[in-house]
Order: sequence, then C-alpha cells, then structure tokens
Amino acid sequence: MPRYRLSRSEFEGFVNNALIDLPDEFQTYLDNVVIVIEDEPPKDMTDVMGVYEGVPLTDRSIDDTLLPDTIALYKGPIERVCSTPSDFEKEIRKTVLHEIGHLLGLEEEQLDHL
Repeated sequence: MPRYRLSRSEFEGFVNNALIDLPDEFQTYLDNVVIVIEDEPPKDMTDVMGVYEGVPLTDRSIDDTLLPDTIALYKGPIERVCSTPSDFEKEIRKTVLHEIGHLLGLEEEQLDHL
C-alpha cells in the first residue's frame, strides 16, 4: 500500500488540533512545555513516534527552577504507520497524549494500560 504523506503544515495542524482538544485542566500543565516536530528520531531511538524530555511533574518540588520541558513528535515514524488523514489524526493525538502522560509522571506500563 502506498504511504500517505502529510505536508509539514498539515502535520502541524493535526498536532495543534490534538493540543486544542485537550481538556482545560490539562492545558495549564503545558504552560512550560515546548512542542517540536522533527522529521526523524535520533538514530538510537528509531522506533519512537514521540519523546518527552524534562522533569515529570510528580518529581518536582516547589523550589525547582527548570528549563521548559519538551515534547518532540517525529513525523517520519508516524508517516510509516499511517495510510489516511484519519490515521494521522488518531496517531498524532495518541502520541501527544502519551507524551503528556510522561509529563504527568506516568510510566510506560501505565500508559500502555490506558
């Protein structure tokens, strides 16, 4: 089956929609989070679609001064598993929620269960 590819702006649109659709109580957690879109993950992480980098909220203290957290989404791996725009919308939303779960302190096993 031929691979469906999104333009960068279409991909960004799906990411923005996923963020806008978050319930209000989660929006405040993203105040100090930068969302970036990369074409491919690092060579040692070829099978990931997204990565959260930072200190999970559950590991912070009130006195912490931290740089912004980052959620990176990888366009290439997501393209490789999607064949329709609807697939992209679902996969991007799932990946965004997964990485926000890490921000909230959830472990991989907990996220897989959810």
